[in-house]
Amino acid sequence: MALPLTPTTELEAVNVMLTSIGEQPVNTLDTPGISVVSIARTILHQTSRQVQERGLRCNTETDFPLPVDEHGNVRVPANTLKVDPTDHTKDYVLRGDRLYDRKNRTYTFTEPVRVDLVLFLPFGELPQAAREYITIRAARIFQTRVLGSETLHAFTLEDERQAFHSLIAAEVEIGDYNVFDHSPTIQRMLRRW
Repeated sequence: MALPLTPTTELEAVNVMLTSIGEQPVNTLDTPGISVVSIARTILHQTSRQVQERGLRCNTETDFPLPVDEHGNVRVPANTLKVDPTDHTKDYVLRGDRLYDRKNRTYTFTEPVRVDLVLFLPFGELPQAAREYITIRAARIFQTRVLGSETLHAFTLEDERQAFHSLIAAEVEIGDYNVFDHSPTIQRMLRRW
């Protein structure tokens, strides 16, 4: 059987999780009732949300305009995990699905707001480095919850560390970060010139 030459799918991720506890892989994620597959899928979803909440380049929108609705509310997309006003003099926080102005103690806005958003993306929309890290982290969590083996836990924890380092390396590479643009010390030195 030829394996697909594509990034990790949700099915492949769940199968990695299943094999981490010695279960056989499955051909579909559609299983009726509560099963080890549905538990694995739930843990994969939870882990993906936790990882994405940190904010990756792929799920972060900067200077995103949010309009004011007919009631004066500023609502955020349903898949918003974090929001931060682009204008850092503003003190807006996310409450439910809308922004709250902490300084003026109100949900009512008179003009659109620009924010940095961290969004929760479907597994299939993530870059491969994120999929790999999420899969391995979810497999470790799944294995710990289902079997609780300290030996397997130590093995998958090292895999998780390696996958995390790969994710960070990918983030740095695609972010075009460099010591001159992103180092506070260098920025202070450059301002002196």
